[in-house]
Amino acid sequence: MRSKGVFVLVLLGALTAYYVYSPIPNNIEERWKLMLTDSFFKTLSHLAELSEQVGLLDFWRVMMFITFAERVVTVSDERVQVADEIFDGVEVIVYQPTQQEETGELRRAIIYLHGGGWCLGSSRMGPYDLLARHMVTELNAVIVSVEYRLAPAYHFPAQFEDVYRVVKYFLHVEVLKGYHINPERIAVSGDSAGGNLAAAVAQQLQKDPQQHVQLKAQALIYPVLQALDLNTPSYQQNQYMPILPRTLMVRFWSEYFTSDKSFFRAMMANRHNNHESAALLKFVNWSSYLPDSYRQTYNYSAPPVATRKSPVHSISLHHSLADPRASPLLVPDTMLRFLPKAYVLTCEYDVLRDDGLMYVTRLRNAGVDVTHEHYPGGFHGALMFTMWPTDFDIGHRMVDNYVTWLKQNL
Repeated sequence: MRSKGVFVLVLLGALTAYYVYSPIPNNIEERWKLMLTDSFFKTLSHLAELSEQVGLLDFWRVMMFITFAERVVTVSDERVQVADEIFDGVEVIVYQPTQQEETGELRRAIIYLHGGGWCLGSSRMGPYDLLARHMVTELNAVIVSVEYRLAPAYHFPAQFEDVYRVVKYFLHVEVLKGYHINPERIAVSGDSAGGNLAAAVAQQLQKDPQQHVQLKAQALIYPVLQALDLNTPSYQQNQYMPILPRTLMVRFWSEYFTSDKSFFRAMMANRHNNHESAALLKFVNWSSYLPDSYRQTYNYSAPPVATRKSPVHSISLHHSLADPRASPLLVPDTMLRFLPKAYVLTCEYDVLRDDGLMYVTRLRNAGVDVTHEHYPGGFHGALMFTMWPTDFDIGHRMVDNYVTWLKQNL
């Protein structure tokens, strides 16, 4: 009987070690806290997969628990006025200072786009609410946080279209006057998938001949910027890293475009490119755009082009993969030249690291003013880990540095 008890304890210990322990590099701060945090995400992901396999709930409905668990009621306080608004049919939350500056100085504005792989997340999550309030008080700014539609209910380009409509509406002169905003001090910003949308909006806006008010800055926090090569050095190096392993990021990309599971399998094998997207691989060739220190011992091999019988040759996917609104890295240099100044944050232990690094290189080559902030001990999602029980020192530093850049450049 006693031996059975010992066996159960050993089994429980092994299961606990499996879920909690992750091979985290030594230069990541607060490693055990990150292991515990990741064990929650890992467990939820496994439950979501099991639920889908047995036919209870689909993967994304289970994963939405993260969004619901961190949801807060966004209310005004003594320093920040909060209001739910509808901008051109899209729900937004507007944060602004309660008091107008005595000098009558017009305010800055930041349009913020939350992360979550286009499938999860909400501007009503606690960390985003906290960040918006912090920016209001530190920058005397108006923050417009966008509740865009999510996959799998809505696939690309619905998310981009929602965000673009909000930005176009907000940049009307009369709207800016109503919020006491200086039209020359407006930025778009976002983290992860939100960084993708922010970069895409900045590109498309400067192409619009009808748009008179332009953005002054774009701030991209560990952005995802291309879907053509999912085997860059950072995807390989960090494929099992906490918070955003390669499998989950590929699943985000796949679901952004389609719910067809065969496309997910093609993306996992990096065999999803069609002839149209393959012609654009030159823009994401990491052997040309990554600094030597990040290439390390990895050898570049261009992703293969799928056969005609592959699911990637459906009409919608054929064009979506090559669409720069989905993958901002795919635009030619001539389109990058006139973009607003940029802040790009990257983390060493993030599958998306190389997307950001390649964009920094290409923007600088095009003559754009770029501030690149790389965190050697950083991991994906860290900027949002600023609230108990998942508050990390690196998250607070990221917020401080990000807001400082906005203060100095917007």
